[in-house]
Amino acid sequence: MPSLLFFSLWGFEGPLSTALETAERGGFDGLELNIQHPSLIGDPDGPARLQEAGRPLVLEVVTGGGYVPELAVTPTQHLAELADQLSRCAELRPHRVTVLTGSDAWPLERQRSFLAEAQALAAASGLPVSFETHRSRCLGMPWTITLLLQAVPGLRLTADLSHWCVVSERLMTPDLEPVQVMADRVDHIHARVGHAQGPQVSHPFAPEHAEALAAHRACWQLFSARALERGAPPPSFTPEFGPDGYMPTLPFTDQPVADLLTINTAMAQWLRSQPLAGNSDKLCSS
Repeated sequence: MPSLLFFSLWGFEGPLSTALETAERGGFDGLELNIQHPSLIGDPDGPARLQEAGRPLVLEVVTGGGYVPELAVTPTQHLAELADQLSRCAELRPHRVTVLTGSDAWPLERQRSFLAEAQALAAASGLPVSFETHRSRCLGMPWTITLLLQAVPGLRLTADLSHWCVVSERLMTPDLEPVQVMADRVDHIHARVGHAQGPQVSHPFAPEHAEALAAHRACWQLFSARALERGAPPPSFTPEFGPDGYMPTLPFTDQPVADLLTINTAMAQWLRSQPLAGNSDKLCSS
């Protein structure tokens, strides 16, 4: 069972009050939202409302012009945006900040130096910051993460293995070196199930996606087990099935094949029922 479960506001269009009510009904502990989410920046009382609710927050910081960074944005500009957004996060006293930064288009040496500077900003902020394994970012490729983590020993991670499934065209499993290398760095997990051809299955509990669900679960178990082995709480989780091309749609109508709130709530309930921590050696061979 995860330490905390967060309700994602990705694709959510209502006010913060409705988001908080929806999270409570679904059995979530708190909210995860972009620091620039419309429900927050459009509500002058948003920060106070969130503080009054008393629920933990995961704040998302994105640099470079959007979830897919613009190629013209320089490392210096990414770092300036990161510093600014981290300072804005501080007033909300988040449980965690998850960061999407940098670009996979840069040479590897530039990515190394950039992540070292980004980690220095994260440490200086005093906030619990983890960097997401997201496509198009410095940590978006499994086969380079060993070198990057070796270069930045203090870097903590938000694991979203669905992105790695796409870029490597295979399921991620605990026996793979990148998964083993990152296992002790994971503090937060985006619980979306991807597959070899996409970042999101149509429904995680459909029988045709049983292999993909099992592969993700085994990796999440490994991350949780490693946390307990080092005396840390298990990672927090955000069920993060989303819109924006992630959810498959029907042809001609563009109607989603499943309901996001239903899927994310079902994933939260399923995670609550799972023994996600155990002996990591057994998990790797299962």
